[in-house]
Amino acid sequence: MELRHLRYFVGAGEEQHFGRAAERLHIAQPALSRQIQDLEREIGCPLFERLPRGVKLSAAGKLFLEDSRRILAEVQEAARRAAQAARGLAGTLRIGFVESISWHGIVPESFRRFHQRQAGAEMIPIPMLSMAQADAVRIGRLDAGFIVRMAELGEDLEQRTVSVHRVVLAVPKGHLLTRKKRLRLRDLKDVPFVCFPRRANPPAYDRLMEACYRGGLKSPRIVQEADDHATILSLVACRLGVAMVSDSARWQCPRGVALLPIVDLNVNVCFSLIWRKDNRSPLLQKFVAQVEGEKIRPRNRTGSPA
Repeated sequence: MELRHLRYFVGAGEEQHFGRAAERLHIAQPALSRQIQDLEREIGCPLFERLPRGVKLSAAGKLFLEDSRRILAEVQEAARRAAQAARGLAGTLRIGFVESISWHGIVPESFRRFHQRQAGAEMIPIPMLSMAQADAVRIGRLDAGFIVRMAELGEDLEQRTVSVHRVVLAVPKGHLLTRKKRLRLRDLKDVPFVCFPRRANPPAYDRLMEACYRGGLKSPRIVQEADDHATILSLVACRLGVAMVSDSARWQCPRGVALLPIVDLNVNVCFSLIWRKDNRSPLLQKFVAQVEGEKIRPRNRTGSPA
């Protein structure tokens, strides 16, 4: 059974006359009659009652007409969606993101614009640490991801910087450090720290520790580790320690936490969008182009080492 058999049958069933149906379908009447007979033989029962003038649907034919209309409509819809997907107007995108840049700036803005411009497509945002995102994009669990920039991702992944932010110090309000007019790294000796674990992003962690060492803070006293930005800020608010975070913390900062610049710490946190180089999805390409057009220039906005 082929789709043309269903189209011929629907035409004949709606016209209740092979001659009119053949004219509507732009085929010869004998050819239409043969196609209907072939269909009836394949199904194993008559679909029409032959009358002196025209034909009449049998009980089986009435039921088959309903199903044939539905099948043809579904095929037409599938073809329409396939054409939309080929133009990047339909489909599903799974986008990872580090929690620290989800409050303001490039990530929420790109999600909002995607829904505005690609109303026929679906986006599934998935919070995930940077290294886990890289692995997920590599094996196809994610289509793309917003991560803390990594020096080495491998040749299979593309990486584009989308925002850059300064590292500042989060401290509990009322802490002695808030009284200093110019806070330096050496002032943080023996101060308890809350920090993201090295496994979350070894290059970012090492870069931060090296900058601390050069500034006289040779070994920060880390008393607690936390994977995500919100937990780190919450632990600071609970006065468990201070933390080095990106200046984007102001968008989610608890009331009991203050953000202080460190005058001799010149470390930026760069965030990137990553995707597989061989992913040719038109929908993904549209999303990448959209993000490229909305990139935030380095001026202290969103992010954190996570």
